[in-house]
Amino acid sequence: MTFTAIDFETATGYHPCSVGIVTVENGVITDEFVTLIKPPDNLYSPFTIRVHGIYPKDTIHAKSFSQVYPEIRKRLENRVIVAHNESFDRNVLAKSMALYGLDYAELNIASRWECTVKIYKAKGLKPAKLSDCCREMKIALNHHEALSDARACAKLYLLK
Repeated sequence: MTFTAIDFETATGYHPCSVGIVTVENGVITDEFVTLIKPPDNLYSPFTIRVHGIYPKDTIHAKSFSQVYPEIRKRLENRVIVAHNESFDRNVLAKSMALYGLDYAELNIASRWECTVKIYKAKGLKPAKLSDCCREMKIALNHHEALSDARACAKLYLLK
């Protein structure tokens, strides 16, 4: 089991304010990366702030997506990518890359990622939110903290 799990927290729409990435090699977590990201114009929705607790003051001096992208790229390129609700995180990545003129195809990753929501729904777990899956599988989670969410997703995928 060699893959990379990713989770984005967003400020508005598909504009990320944090990313967590967990690299798994042969079933063992070998790397963890997390950083804040300054969204365009450092704008946030009150709803997203309530979800993850990240405020504009937290990202005012953070790097932009394009500045963080080299770290993201080196962890995703040529890998199997896993996310909980993969279409959301995949769209955040793709739309952020497009905004900064970066070519998604250069990552050489699948057009659809592995999705732990779909995997655990297929196993009969409903609802299959990350918190529900983690509670059922006894995985520690600080929900809506990007690294904790990515780590939990990696552990869920290892247990699939």
